[in-house]
Amino acid sequence: MRLHCLNPISKYGTELLGDKYELTDKVEEAQGILVRSASMHEMELSKNLLAVARAGAGVNNIPLDTCAEAGVVVFNTPGANANGVKELVLAGMLLAARDIVGGVQWCQANKGDENIAKSVEKSKKAFAGHEIKGKKLGVIGLGAIGAEVANAAVALGMEVYGYDPFISVNAAWRLSRAVKHSTSVESIYSECDYITVHVPLLDATKKMIGKDALELMKDGVVVLNFARALLVDDDAMAEALASGKVHRYVTDFPDPKSVNTEKVIAIPHLGASTEESEDNCAVMAVQEMMDYLENGNIKNSVNYPSCDMGICTGASRIAVLHENIPNMIGQITGTLASQGVNISDMTNKSRDKFAYTLLDLDGAPDEETLEKLGQIRGVIRVRVVK
Repeated sequence: MRLHCLNPISKYGTELLGDKYELTDKVEEAQGILVRSASMHEMELSKNLLAVARAGAGVNNIPLDTCAEAGVVVFNTPGANANGVKELVLAGMLLAARDIVGGVQWCQANKGDENIAKSVEKSKKAFAGHEIKGKKLGVIGLGAIGAEVANAAVALGMEVYGYDPFISVNAAWRLSRAVKHSTSVESIYSECDYITVHVPLLDATKKMIGKDALELMKDGVVVLNFARALLVDDDAMAEALASGKVHRYVTDFPDPKSVNTEKVIAIPHLGASTEESEDNCAVMAVQEMMDYLENGNIKNSVNYPSCDMGICTGASRIAVLHENIPNMIGQITGTLASQGVNISDMTNKSRDKFAYTLLDLDGAPDEETLEKLGQIRGVIRVRVVK
């Protein structure tokens, strides 16, 4: 199997690749692509390409529908960088609570003052702030990062409220029992001193922190955005900061508007920029890629359903990527039966427009059988895994 890295990938990931794999500089011959931030929207997908693994959570740089239509499974690595982002969110809250930035800038501006030790005592009151212990924090979105932020804030003595109408069972188990459940985002807006948002960028969430949301918030609220830039309406935020409605806005996504707005603490997209996060993302991306190429299993895909049949112990395993339409299973199993091929185990999963069928067979299918499967209307790709 040949893999191509569109970006440099941590050695802790690539070192997992065994003798079955070879890294290639020629993207057109690769069965798998490992990527971080490089844009793939203008790339022509090779017929050899089976999978793309993004070493990170966001996949805006990958044409997901185009890949799905070509039978290319796209993976991401949710949670691998959660601790790095969590720590920066906590730092953001402290930067907003105490005017640390202003204080550091004062020290730099007065570094030539021989009596700076005495001057500090007169000037430091301009940078006084408050403690976060006992303050109310609202966490919108309780996925891998949001849950870690909530738990850490509880440990720091904050009163934490969480809102997530789509929380998974696993995410709920990860939450501290001290996190209070909010049934509406409006209650988060109206009750909390600090609000941090951790949701994906969708049509429904674009500019969710806008004029209406800001008007519901407490005077002097601190808003933190370490998720996606467009979750916050910059114009509405600038007005809220100017009026004093919002005390500070901390964002990991600087743009010409935010960096020129007073009371904004802009950080240059450092959320996941730690050595540990990059290593963790690379390891997870490579493991997902290997499991798919070697076993046909899908975990953490963003364009195909999850599917896991473990390691194949039978004679053969094939994967069929297809449209999610009626009678597909009947046609696949019927074709195999007509060719005298017995199925020992199988599973079928669907996700929106696309579906995935994994089958273990008692014998290896011949080329004629594979060709007949590929001719079924709605079948996108047939792959012999083993």
